[in-house]
Amino acid sequence: MAQLTISTRAYGEGRAEARLVLPFELRQRSRLLAVMDSGEEVGLLMPRGTVLRGGDRLQSSDGRLVEVVAAPEQLSIVRSTDSRQLARAAYHLGNRHIAVQITAESIRYLKDHVLDDMLRGQGLKVTSDVLPFEPEAGAYAAAHAHEHGHEGDHAHDHD
Repeated sequence: MAQLTISTRAYGEGRAEARLVLPFELRQRSRLLAVMDSGEEVGLLMPRGTVLRGGDRLQSSDGRLVEVVAAPEQLSIVRSTDSRQLARAAYHLGNRHIAVQITAESIRYLKDHVLDDMLRGQGLKVTSDVLPFEPEAGAYAAAHAHEHGHEGDHAHDHD
């Protein structure tokens, strides 16, 4: 029996028949052997540069709709009522090419005690929690995808 594969996004209506729960690190890979929540093994063969987001829908080789779910991950969460402090934190994290998820009240990134200590040293409160991680795609990645007709994070693919 041939292995189930996924190589295309699905658009339109219809209820997903399976779920693929992946952390952000794996949602950035275009080639991957994974296990759906049903326990069924699937080969992910997406176009190079594809970044999957929670809620994305994919079409499996047997015709099923598969929903991508962002797996809960250990995150550091920076909060401040001072927007200037949060902007400074975003600057320092971005300067280190750290993937961040920005909300109205916080900046989130994959747990890193060195970064936590750096931000605490700037007077910020840093906590941690286990939550789905959906970082910003980044302006360069969006512009690059537009130029070449595909999505992806090519932060170090400079011309």
